[in-house]
Amino acid sequence: MNAFEFRTVPSMQVAWGGAQRLGEILGSRFPQRKAMLITDAGLIKAGVIAPIVTALTDGGFFVEIFDKVVADPPEHIVAECVKSARTAGIEMVIGLGGGSSLDIAKLVAVLVASDQPLSDMYGIGNVKGSRLPLVLVPTTAGTGSEVTNISIITTGETTKMGVVSPQLYADFVLLDAELTIGLPQVHTAATGIDAMVHAIEAYTSKHKKNPLSDALAREALRLLGTHLIAACTDGTNRDAREGMLLGAMLAGQAFANSPVAAVHALAYPLGGHYHVPHGLSNALMLGPVLRFNAKAAAPLYAELADVLGVPGTGDTLQRSDAFVAHMEKLMDESGAPRRLRDVGVSDNMLAMLATDAMKQSRLLVNNPVDVREEDALALYREAF
Repeated sequence: MNAFEFRTVPSMQVAWGGAQRLGEILGSRFPQRKAMLITDAGLIKAGVIAPIVTALTDGGFFVEIFDKVVADPPEHIVAECVKSARTAGIEMVIGLGGGSSLDIAKLVAVLVASDQPLSDMYGIGNVKGSRLPLVLVPTTAGTGSEVTNISIITTGETTKMGVVSPQLYADFVLLDAELTIGLPQVHTAATGIDAMVHAIEAYTSKHKKNPLSDALAREALRLLGTHLIAACTDGTNRDAREGMLLGAMLAGQAFANSPVAAVHALAYPLGGHYHVPHGLSNALMLGPVLRFNAKAAAPLYAELADVLGVPGTGDTLQRSDAFVAHMEKLMDESGAPRRLRDVGVSDNMLAMLATDAMKQSRLLVNNPVDVREEDALALYREAF
């Protein structure tokens, strides 16, 4: 067995309706009482946040709300949130929302307690010092950000960069699937496929694939594959919502230790240039990248076909093809857009997207097959 290291968050709780008791749940775990709740305006408008703030206040917490998080959050949002937290004398950070809110919360918890500029943190293992206590509560079953040590930020006009460091692991995670009940079908589909991508890429990662991540990725994929269509067709299905949220979290633990690769590398420029939501951009690139990687990953895809219960028999290549076909079928049935042209991408931009994708060397190094710029362009053309 190759040597490996595995890290994850120290504590989490799975509780339907737990967000409505957040003050009680956190009160016994943390002595701090001045909390910043980082979220987005959509959750405020939907009425999700108000009862949670009441629960925190009733539990003895002072709550400062920051609700300016947007998709593909730029650096200035991080800076604004840090300034607000420092002004309010915040002692702990609670991130509640989709992946962007959780990513911002992780960085704010570090930056408020540090003199290190954000620009020095990009890359792997560059965060110095400690952070404020950090609690994360996801409202989508997709990114797995609640259990990863990664934050993705938009730098400049279109480029995304990652901060990867152990300080970004939260102290406590609450998984309350009731919070995902109101998620529309297209978001349920895109975030669910995103989580499946995390599991698949963790399972096939080139350098840090390990037995623990493998076990988590397999169970994540089983849960997600079982519940995706039910969650998309009936958003109030509790079993489906709980299965999706648990699966997304397990996939997050898997890829935090066995990193993602070309699907994500090609997805990031779509978010940067076209503001395609992260989960949807992954879904759009998954099919082409699976077929491209099959020349090396076919034995692993064959194993994942068995995990998903894909019917049929055959040799490794036949089972690998069946796995890819099954994933395509799931994505078709989920209702998510399936072509780049369906989300406004123009064909004259594909070469620029390919050039930008090559900047994601942190991710491409993990891909089971080397990706050159001409390969990236061919993959975008296939997805177009």
